[in-house]
Amino acid sequence: MSAAGELSDLVVIGGGSGGVRAARRAAGFGARVVLVEDRALGGTCVNLGCVPKKLFHHAAAVPEQARDARGFGWDLPAPALDWTRLVANKNREIRRLNDAYQNTLDTAGVRIVRGRARLRGANEVVVDGESFRAGRILLAVGMEPWRPSGVPAAWVSDDLFHLKDLPREVVVVGGGYIACEFASIFCGLGVETTLIHRRSRLLRGFDAVMSEHLAHALRSGGARLLLDAAVDVVRERGGGYEVVLGDGREVRGDGLLWAVGRRPRVAGLGLEDAGVRLDGAGKIEVDGNYCTSVSGVFALGDAASRGRELTPVALAEGECFAAKHFGGGAADLVYENIPTAVFTHPPLAEVGLTAEAARARGYEVQVWDSDFGPLRLALSGRGERVYIRVVSERGSGRLLGVQMLGEEGPELAQVFALALAAGATKDDLDRCFAIHPTVSEEFVSLRAPSNS
Repeated sequence: MSAAGELSDLVVIGGGSGGVRAARRAAGFGARVVLVEDRALGGTCVNLGCVPKKLFHHAAAVPEQARDARGFGWDLPAPALDWTRLVANKNREIRRLNDAYQNTLDTAGVRIVRGRARLRGANEVVVDGESFRAGRILLAVGMEPWRPSGVPAAWVSDDLFHLKDLPREVVVVGGGYIACEFASIFCGLGVETTLIHRRSRLLRGFDAVMSEHLAHALRSGGARLLLDAAVDVVRERGGGYEVVLGDGREVRGDGLLWAVGRRPRVAGLGLEDAGVRLDGAGKIEVDGNYCTSVSGVFALGDAASRGRELTPVALAEGECFAAKHFGGGAADLVYENIPTAVFTHPPLAEVGLTAEAARARGYEVQVWDSDFGPLRLALSGRGERVYIRVVSERGSGRLLGVQMLGEEGPELAQVFALALAAGATKDDLDRCFAIHPTVSEEFVSLRAPSNS
């Protein structure tokens, strides 16, 4: 372990997915590594994002599943939520994961330093007055939610995982991943939910048709959607909130979630003094080798200007960084065909290009759609539909993208990521035998393009 001021090979600032992976792999290549983190290990994903959110997603599905059971001959008592128990059980699982990260780093020989880091030049980091020098410094600091300056008591997504009580009525402002997912979770948990979004459709960048289907699914699940609606004024009233829209409409709730975006967690790092440049979005500018504008200082993950803000991307970048700079080299990552999912009820998943994006790149495309009721709900009396889209290049038939709104979507998107990476074509799908009866068989049964 390095003493204060002793030279290490690498100092990593940030103990999230990308930082931990880079530190562990660099240590595996023989580097002397120090990792600095001022919060729980695991970053946003483990502590305030993917993992606890997915646990809440599963919890919110239980009442619906209990209602479905009647159609299959089961008479079950009405489910009753113990919010305190749910939060306590979630906390126990998160602590287990925190310990797993700690053990992984300890086993790899990485020294963990607790505290908030600040750069002092290109090769020195100061943590609570203690100096750490290194041949390379890696910034893997992640992002944080935007907090509304005029409404200090409003929640951001970080706050939702530790609420003492579940609200009765909640207003969600935003239309991206986080807003849609938590609106869906709140509805499933029995909270009266209103979502306000300033644009005409949800999930900018996703397929427009799928976004419309998701909006319908959210409404069917109990959410009130106010689209093309701008927030004008927010007032705190009697322990709750009154949100006034630009057209004068008023929406009230005893909880308010502000989910309008995230920003790089770079404040206080001393980047400006060190000469590290940021781009127009406030992210750290990097090149293909994760180098910043300062020699010896590197960055990856959500706060860096490359890639996408997804945990698997940060993990891959951490692996690639370590191999490039300590393991003798590695191929550049290809930021194409990255699968992703929005964990609403039902979830929306996609991989590759939407039809809109493919046309914008100059492709002549064919689009194949299917809309059907899944067998698992045939006896439930619930009218939820599954929607799938396949985008292919006209002529070659090469698959360009796949989108799905349905329970199995996230799992199938992962499989189609492999198909797209392998250059599979629509003819390849047509030659496949189906497993019947399944949702996935629809993908190998598409025959007439819609071209919508």
